[in-house]
Amino acid sequence: MQQPPESVPRWRRALIRLRMWFDTDATPVPDRLAHRIDWLRVAPFVAMHLACLGVIWVGTSAVALAVALALYALRMFAITGFYHRYFSHRAFKTSRPVRFAFALVGAACVQRGPLWWAAHHRYHHWHADTERDPHSPAVHGFLWSHAGWFLTPAAFGTDLVRLPDLRHCPELRWLDRYDTVIPVVLALLLYGCGVVLQHDFPRLGTSGPQLLVWGFFISTVVLFHATVTINSLAHRFGRRRFDTQDQSRNNFWLALLTFGEGWHNNHHFYPGSARQGFRWWELDLTWYGLKFLAALGLIWDLKPVPAWVHRKTGH
Repeated sequence: MQQPPESVPRWRRALIRLRMWFDTDATPVPDRLAHRIDWLRVAPFVAMHLACLGVIWVGTSAVALAVALALYALRMFAITGFYHRYFSHRAFKTSRPVRFAFALVGAACVQRGPLWWAAHHRYHHWHADTERDPHSPAVHGFLWSHAGWFLTPAAFGTDLVRLPDLRHCPELRWLDRYDTVIPVVLALLLYGCGVVLQHDFPRLGTSGPQLLVWGFFISTVVLFHATVTINSLAHRFGRRRFDTQDQSRNNFWLALLTFGEGWHNNHHFYPGSARQGFRWWELDLTWYGLKFLAALGLIWDLKPVPAWVHRKTGH
C-alpha cells in the first residue's frame, strides 16, 4: 500500500527522484503536484543543453560534424521508424533481434524507452487535442506541449495496460527500466573514439571532448527538439487535408526535419500505415528506409495506405 504524500519525508522523496534518473522502476511517491514540472528530475535535461556550450572550447572539425549528422540521421530513423511506426502503431512486422537492435538505437536518443514512448503516443492518439491529451498545444500551450509535459511526475511512468502486445517482452521491459544506460554508453564510446583519433590521426583535428560535445550533446539536443516539434508545431502550423477531430496538420519543413513525421494530418487520419507521405511528392525518408530494410528481409508486411484513403487525397 502506498504511503500518502504527507507521510513520506522530503529527504526520501528526493532520493527516490534521484534514483529515477537511472531506474525508471523507482515508482514516484504520490504527489499533489504530479502535473507540475519536477525540477530535480529535470536537471539532466537542462545539463544536456548547457553542455552544448562546450563547443566554445572544443571547436569543430569535419569529423565531428559528420559524426553529429550521422548520429542524428540514424537515431531519427530509429525514433520515426521503430519507436513510432512499429512500437506505437505496429505498421510492419520484424524479428525480435531487429526489433531490439533498433530499440537500443532509439534509447540512445534520450527520449526514454520504447515502451514508455509507445504507451504515451497511443494515449495521445486516443485523446488528441482534448483535455486528456498530455501535449496538446491547443489545450496546454506551446512550451508545455514541446517540453514541459514529460518532465512531470504524472508523465513519468509507463502504463503497460496500453501495451498488451509488447508488455510481456523481457528485453523491452529491461530497456525501458534502464534506458539511461544506452546514452551513457554512447557518450563514452564517442569520447573514446575521439581520443583514439586524436592520438593516431592528429591531422583530422578532432578529440575526445570534441566528439562528445558534437556527436552526443549537440546532436542529441537538436534531435530532441526536432522530434517534439511534431507535438508542438504540427498541431498549429500547416495544412489540413483531412477533417480529423484533432488539430493535426501537414508541414513540409517539419517532414524534412523528422524524416516524414511532418505529414501529421495524414498520420492522424490513418495512423496504421507505415507511410505518412500519402502523395508521391510528400517526402517521407523513413518510408524509404523501411522499404530498404524490407528489401533486405529485416522487416516485412509494411502496411500500405489503403485505396480508399488514396481516393480521398485525390489520387
